[in-house]
Amino acid sequence: MILQPQDAPIIQIRGLCKTYHEAGRARPILVDTDLDIDQGEFFVLLGKSGSGKSTLLNLISGIDHPESGTIRVHGVDITRLGDREMTLFRREQIGIVFQFFNLIPTLTVLENVILPLELRGEPIRTAESRGKALLERVGLIARADDYPDKLSGGEQQRVAIARALIHEPPIVLADEPTGNLDEETGERVLSLLLELTR
Repeated sequence: MILQPQDAPIIQIRGLCKTYHEAGRARPILVDTDLDIDQGEFFVLLGKSGSGKSTLLNLISGIDHPESGTIRVHGVDITRLGDREMTLFRREQIGIVFQFFNLIPTLTVLENVILPLELRGEPIRTAESRGKALLERVGLIARADDYPDKLSGGEQQRVAIARALIHEPPIVLADEPTGNLDEETGERVLSLLLELTR
């Protein structure tokens, strides 16, 4: 797999189209969408509910597939990758902070955070050491052995951010990372996300 030069956009979208079909009617969400995002850029999507923000993030992460158009991530046209190739590519290149956290309830906080490293085959001792260091940075080391249902919304979001960043991906996608939080907690989470990604 050949990655593109560093001065090229890290994400390059051309002619992207995505339509949903509901009750026999077509509902276009994205039509001929073009977008470039550069390395190190903090990019925010604003729009009303249903305007396609989550759809675009799902397409960039390869979770969903467009009808047409190309999405290049580090020069790789991910629209041409099969499911297994995309899973492996996403595991290396993309960290995702889901809108509703998607923490696994049967895993502890630390186990949730280090899951991406375990899936990559990292030694457990190394994974746990990195996970604890990241939990320290997000202020949750004392909750490492707790389960997600014992955490507040803000704490769960910080765990989700730590999990998205544990494998140091060049791209972090966050779907409404403060949408379910009060204003003060939301500001803290956004500041933390900015600090850790930078």
